[in-house]
Amino acid sequence: MYCFVTGASGFIGANLVHELTARGHRVKALVRPGTDLRGLAGTTYDSVPGDLSERQVLQKAMIGCDWCFHVAASYHLWQKNYSTMYAANVEGTRNVLEAAAAAGCKRIVYTSTVGCIGLPSSINCRVVPSDESCPTSESQMSNHYKRSKWQAEQVALDLARGGLPVVIVNPSAPIGPRDVKPTPTGKVIVDFLNRAMPAYLDTGLNWVHVRDVAIGHLLAAEKGRIGERYILGNTEGNWTMKEAFAMLQEMTGIPAPNVRIPYFVALAAAHVDESLSLLTGKPPKAPLAGVRMARYKMFFNPTKAIHELGLPQTPPREALGDAVEWFRQNRFVRR
Repeated sequence: MYCFVTGASGFIGANLVHELTARGHRVKALVRPGTDLRGLAGTTYDSVPGDLSERQVLQKAMIGCDWCFHVAASYHLWQKNYSTMYAANVEGTRNVLEAAAAAGCKRIVYTSTVGCIGLPSSINCRVVPSDESCPTSESQMSNHYKRSKWQAEQVALDLARGGLPVVIVNPSAPIGPRDVKPTPTGKVIVDFLNRAMPAYLDTGLNWVHVRDVAIGHLLAAEKGRIGERYILGNTEGNWTMKEAFAMLQEMTGIPAPNVRIPYFVALAAAHVDESLSLLTGKPPKAPLAGVRMARYKMFFNPTKAIHELGLPQTPPREALGDAVEWFRQNRFVRR
């Protein structure tokens, strides 16, 4: 297949390009000028300079493509002005999906987030992982990033109901190679490796190998039902931060943090930090949005993607090990 990929230089996007080309597919990648392309090293692709706002550029570039993967997103937990985030995530999604349909793409895969899935419930003090059927609404989107992605997902669902061949994937917390920024989840690992993680919040994530997430995109194009959502996660990956740090300690020999920060202390500190950011213009070290999300254990159930798509289930320990190895090899870890 000839595949058009937005966000190709990002963490998920770069791994997707590698998986596509490894399977013999051709890739045309939308790349903004000045983008860090380290994640795409070692693979081949046709580069298209452009932006999500350039509808005509997108449509022209996608002519002749069979599949479109819209992975690009503006991911910030703090900004002085969030209008650019909504423009990229909501209107950019509409531009890409409609341009792909107009160009004749047979399948369009939109990358959403598990942040648009209903929050896990608690039964007898046990967290029950959420799946695609768990109800939610825009009022539950606790920050601008989640709200913009929710609105973008609604655009994708509306277009699918209108006949566009759109399939939606909702990755959980991917880890692994080519995390060049790194992502917030990757930074947790980097900070641990650099012994810069003295304490932790009592939260949890669904940890999944980024390779499985990339393959999940490809499988969604091949097998996904139009208008459906698929959580791309791992059934064994629902770990608390304490469990994740214990695993990292076992793998690396670096002592895990043993101080747990109470939620209300972290929240108060984040309020002060953001107040200072409004004066200085510099991003806060602990954004309110991040602290508020950490209030919940973000545990998810990817059974639907496993059964319908054949989503791989690389052990989370292996994913963590691959991330550690990549960060060490690429000089993210101080000697």
